[in-house]
Amino acid sequence: MQNSFTAQLRFVFGATVLALMFGCSSTSQPHTAPIEVKFVVVTMFEIGEDTGDKAGEFQLWKERQKLDTRFEFKHSHHDLYMNQETGVLAMVTGIGTAHSAGAAMALGLDPRFDLSKAYWLVAGIAGIDPEDASIGSAAWAEYLVDGDLAHEIDAREIPSDWNTGYFARHTSKPNDPKKPTPKGEVFQLNAELTEWAFQLTKDIELPDFEGLEETRALYTNHPNAQKKPFVLKGDQLAAMTFWHGDLLNDWANDWVHYWSDGNGEFVTSAMEDTGTFMSLSFLHNIGKVDKNRVMVLRTGSNYTVPPPGVSAVDNLLAENDGYAGLDASLESAYIVGTKVMDTILADWSHYADQIPKVKP
Repeated sequence: MQNSFTAQLRFVFGATVLALMFGCSSTSQPHTAPIEVKFVVVTMFEIGEDTGDKAGEFQLWKERQKLDTRFEFKHSHHDLYMNQETGVLAMVTGIGTAHSAGAAMALGLDPRFDLSKAYWLVAGIAGIDPEDASIGSAAWAEYLVDGDLAHEIDAREIPSDWNTGYFARHTSKPNDPKKPTPKGEVFQLNAELTEWAFQLTKDIELPDFEGLEETRALYTNHPNAQKKPFVLKGDQLAAMTFWHGDLLNDWANDWVHYWSDGNGEFVTSAMEDTGTFMSLSFLHNIGKVDKNRVMVLRTGSNYTVPPPGVSAVDNLLAENDGYAGLDASLESAYIVGTKVMDTILADWSHYADQIPKVKP
């Protein structure tokens, strides 16, 4: 009897902990099957309210996808919202790798949801390299490179023959060919799914918001920066520091090239995606999610370098007052992202079990 009573106490205690963690109001609630989630939209920030004011990354999805069912998510940054008829759930992770990694892990372990067949779309804004694209453009990433895991020597103290004081851990110099096995420095997404998403969306005409042309025209040395917004493939550098300028842009291109073994091309700069994907990879290992169903779409809200004749510090401070391409980048993320989402949901009986890829 004592062992049985002890076991019951342990059960009640465990159930109470789960109830507190996941927002249940009572441990006596009847057991319900987890809610099947077909598509997760991962956003990183919202500016004010979730609806009806200046939009951040989440607001367009919340309003237009009728994400009206709210799930408390007290163990993370922001509550979850879902359209239970379509199976679409959206989250706001919070800004930075720590927030995104924690939020993705918390969702993946949440017993209220079945995420085993869910597709994941990171849909966020980013700095964009004017060598590759213009603000408002949308880039599908295959490689996610971490910009924080490294050694660093202050530039005023580096050897005279070094071009940077930033170099890979466990190496002896920048771009050391004796590169260690990556341990979080780089992740490769499902190349076939990324290519499928790109091919599906590459001909979409993105909106050209008022004011974009004026900003684009300043970048006289970068033909791609002067184009109207377009869809491309381009890889993502995730670093917690908001960097800016020509020299750091050169570093970003070198860093992505280095860690991707020359297969990647730096196009967008943000903060969170390596943290998000690392958590999803761990969840994949225990069967909670399928990391092969993850897509990363970043849209250009600002350029990573200043235009000719403007200093890096002046341009950065100007962007702090408001990104030149913010509204356009949010709209592009929604337009391109929903094309992929709608295509998958429209043929769910097929895509639930077969990950899309380009037909030969």
